[in-house]
Amino acid sequence: MGGVFSWRKILVERWREVFSGFSKTGSSKCLLSSLPSCSSDTQLRVQGNCPSLLELSVHKICENIHEFKSFYILPRDISQLIFDELVRSYCLTGVNLEAFRDCALQYIHLRGYPGVDDYWMDIISSQGQSLLSLDISCSGVRDSALGVLKDCFNLQNLAFNYCDQISDSGLGFMSGLSNLTSLSFKQSNGLTAEGMKAFASLLNLVNLDLQRCLKIHGGLIHLRGLTKLESLNINYCNDVSDEDMDPLSGLSNIKELKMSCTKVTDMGIALLNGLHKLSHLNLEGCPVTTASLKSISGFVSLLHLNLNRCDLTDDGCEKLSELINLEVLNLGYTKITNACLVHLKGLTNLEILNLDSCIISSKGLLNLKGLLRLKRLELSDTGVKSEALHHLSDLHNLEDLNLSFTLVSDGGLIALSRLTSLKSLNLDVYGITDAGLPSLQSLSRLTHLDLFDALITDFGMNYFKYFKNLQSLEVCGGLVTDAGVKNIEDLTSLNLLNLSQNRLLTDKALEYISGLTNLTLLNVSNSNITNAGLRHLKPLKNLRSIHLHLCGMTAYELKKLHLDCLPNLGHYRERV
Repeated sequence: MGGVFSWRKILVERWREVFSGFSKTGSSKCLLSSLPSCSSDTQLRVQGNCPSLLELSVHKICENIHEFKSFYILPRDISQLIFDELVRSYCLTGVNLEAFRDCALQYIHLRGYPGVDDYWMDIISSQGQSLLSLDISCSGVRDSALGVLKDCFNLQNLAFNYCDQISDSGLGFMSGLSNLTSLSFKQSNGLTAEGMKAFASLLNLVNLDLQRCLKIHGGLIHLRGLTKLESLNINYCNDVSDEDMDPLSGLSNIKELKMSCTKVTDMGIALLNGLHKLSHLNLEGCPVTTASLKSISGFVSLLHLNLNRCDLTDDGCEKLSELINLEVLNLGYTKITNACLVHLKGLTNLEILNLDSCIISSKGLLNLKGLLRLKRLELSDTGVKSEALHHLSDLHNLEDLNLSFTLVSDGGLIALSRLTSLKSLNLDVYGITDAGLPSLQSLSRLTHLDLFDALITDFGMNYFKYFKNLQSLEVCGGLVTDAGVKNIEDLTSLNLLNLSQNRLLTDKALEYISGLTNLTLLNVSNSNITNAGLRHLKPLKNLRSIHLHLCGMTAYELKKLHLDCLPNLGHYRERV
């Protein structure tokens, strides 16, 4: 047992000599100064790099975790590293968890980790006052297990998201955790308005997340005294209504309020007039109208405003002009027209603007010319035509532009050539062909290009060689053959490639992309690719998802490819 194992043996013996002088809450710095250093003679290598002695020891302990009964005597930060590595590698079990009893761990993050139950809570609670952050989201922990947290009174962050077996009874045990600053109960169906009484004593709470808790109507009254609260998420709490807003009006430190898809109307928004520090407001899908802008315009610190899918019209939109500090504005899927865009001229701090599916035309874009800080502009499914794109040509900070399902054609793309900061461009438009692609050659920073429904042929695929930084490419118009795929074989930065609906593609296409080793997602659905072509995918070790719907593959061959060559593959679809 030479090499690496010898070092582990040396470390164990050395630890026996030095551990007695250190407490479990101490630092590993003292320990490391006593341990032998990794000399150049050993040339120990892990994945091509010489690891530190600490990294090596943690790795070997995790590898031989069954040999260790307790880490109580270790310095806390060493125990923490071992624990975190076991979690990361999915090697932590109910059996070896016992070794961490009373180890004074500070951070236990087990979101979605399999097997977490009431027994685990017993070990977790043994960390006592050292425990600062705990996440057991998606676990099977029950109410009774929460009672053991009473000794972890220094807890600052606690997450119980998607824990279906925790109810109001369990929440009662939280009243002593007065140092909590962050608490999350996303989609916890057992939480009701009555159980929210337990929150009243959490006076240091800064962040509270109750997203998709569907039984909390009337419970927000228990938040009245939480004057330090800065962020509240009640998105998709669809029983919350206007009367729930009154208890929030006195929480003057709230900066972020998320309440999309609730029953809050204009009347409820008016009750929030005391939130002078509000900087983020999400009302997506709420039954609010343009009349609510009279109240919203009073939030002078507002930076982010989401009114997506609200009942907005042009009448009253002039109040938007008063929100001069806005950086993000979402007006998607509303009934506003060009007349509303006139009131956006003065919002010169805007960086993100969403007008998806609004009733706007080319004329409306004239009002966006002065928004020189724009980084993202969403114009999908609007009446914008090619001739309007010159209004955007001076937006030199624009990084993300979505023109999908518009009336833009090849002739308008020349106006985009000046947008040299563009990183993401969506041209999912029938009017785009090979003829328009030369206009895009100056966009060397592009990382994402979507030409899903564009009529691109093999000739047009040749222009993609100018986009060396492309990470995502979608060309699905049906006109690309194997010869076209050969034009992109040098785009080694690609991690997403969608060539679906190109029915003329054969196994040769997979051979051409076999060098794109950064690919994580590949879609060649509805093509003539067969089982024989799968061998070309063997070098793509990073692949996590393959879509081969309506191809000539079989489930057996795909499964074999997954087991033999592509261990990271988690999703694949074969012919049905």
